[in-house]
Amino acid sequence: MGFARACSVALVGVDGVVVEVQADLEPGLAAFTLVGLPDKTLVESRDRVRAAVVNSGAAWPQKKLTVGLSPASVPKSGAGFDLAVAAAVLGAAEVVDPAAIADLVLIGELGLDGRVRPVRGILPAVLAAADAGYRNVVVPQQCAAEAMLVPDACVLGVRSLRQLIAVLTDGEVPEEEAPGPQGRPDPMLAGLVVPGAGLGTGISQRRPGEGEAADFPDLSDVAGQHGARRALEVAASGGHHLFLSGPPGAGKTMLAERIPWILPPLSRQDSLEVTAVHSVAGILPPGEPLVARPPYCAPHHSATMQSLVGGGAGVPRPGAVSLAHRGVLFLDEAAEFSTKALDALRQPLESGHVVIARAAGVVRLPARFLMVLAANPCPCGRHTLHGAGCECPASVIRRYQARLSGPLLDRVDLRVEVEPVTRSDLLGRGGRGEATVAVADRVREARDRAAARLADTPWRLNAEVPGHELRTRWQAAPGALAQAERDLERGLLTARGLDRVLRVAWTVADLRARDRPEALDVAVALELRTGIARGAALAMGAGS
Repeated sequence: MGFARACSVALVGVDGVVVEVQADLEPGLAAFTLVGLPDKTLVESRDRVRAAVVNSGAAWPQKKLTVGLSPASVPKSGAGFDLAVAAAVLGAAEVVDPAAIADLVLIGELGLDGRVRPVRGILPAVLAAADAGYRNVVVPQQCAAEAMLVPDACVLGVRSLRQLIAVLTDGEVPEEEAPGPQGRPDPMLAGLVVPGAGLGTGISQRRPGEGEAADFPDLSDVAGQHGARRALEVAASGGHHLFLSGPPGAGKTMLAERIPWILPPLSRQDSLEVTAVHSVAGILPPGEPLVARPPYCAPHHSATMQSLVGGGAGVPRPGAVSLAHRGVLFLDEAAEFSTKALDALRQPLESGHVVIARAAGVVRLPARFLMVLAANPCPCGRHTLHGAGCECPASVIRRYQARLSGPLLDRVDLRVEVEPVTRSDLLGRGGRGEATVAVADRVREARDRAAARLADTPWRLNAEVPGHELRTRWQAAPGALAQAERDLERGLLTARGLDRVLRVAWTVADLRARDRPEALDVAVALELRTGIARGAALAMGAGS
């Protein structure tokens, strides 16, 4: 009788659980039994592992073989357990030393020829293994760079089961032949990126080097829209949600696409969080193991609630709110989304995460993003244009605008009316607007001021600070909230709305290098919140 064990990782969302893979050989009729709550893909690993072992030059044990996956209560899915199952079987057959694999975490899919194919979710899996105290990890060679992002993890990348056997037996490691003709993509990466899984717009994540042309959308390309540009700067500085309303062709989409480029690069911790989500979703570009820029996700208005917040058959998969974690979620034509899908965003907007309950389990996915809504004022889009001939009945306009519910809009800090572009702005007679680089510098400085103030607290952005803390711990200048208090009494603001005005006022103060919000900062916040002019339109550019 032979027994051996190895380890692998089961992913539930973006969280991992270390699974012990046990192999037991007993005298009897040759059979292969797999137990431990495997799904259909994992059950099929019996045939893949048997063929891979035989084609790698090792003898398959002709005994009764039982492979158990513990803990049995955790659902296990995917082909990433193949490598661990093969190692445990070879250990039980004494082809390799069972002690050498007892504390080894192995992740990877096996081809019938013994080659190790990459799988999704390598980064969160290795992070889970490291948190559980495991340091030695074996992954596919193509995913080694992603696994090495985990601090203190000793990563071994292998291209085939033959190479793993040679390493474990101190033999000569064979050289694997090239994956294909030079210049062609590696066919082994076919399952690593899922076609159609991403909801982004394909905007480049690389900033140009010195002497190179810019390959990202620049704010200077936007004609006019000075008020909307200031709102973008406030939104990026404090992490505030933004609603852009205006006629077609005014530049709402152009403005939204430029927000990721005025946001600062992700911190190391944020990069690991975002990369883990993208790795599980299958949208991590090969050769770019670490996402360094804030992501940008723009789902179509026909997206379902499951595609927005996450879901799917079996274990729930990340949705658009998680793919936009630490970045921007842009909902263009927001009034065309289903009301059910939009209202499902209310929980992640408040909590920064989404909890999805399914029969296969409960998954908690990160979802702290900057939401940008864009919508026309009516179905034809000409309601706010003078002399444009809008023929939409008043009842139709009310129903169209009511598709964005009050509770959802109450969670949006900034509401901006985007006016049509004038002829002088479009032809450049009004001068070009500021470039993205200049605005990004101000945003970074404002965020640095907020980070210094919020040091040793759980929050990093003004939009995350609870209203109670702003009213007691960080108070505005005396008399600065007089107008906001009057709006609260008149019903123009809710209690949540007053808290959000305070957060925006702190962001405006940070942009103006003030120690605390003054009456002018609160007036700007109220104007951006309610859309009612209060004589503060030039405050952002005054600098004093």
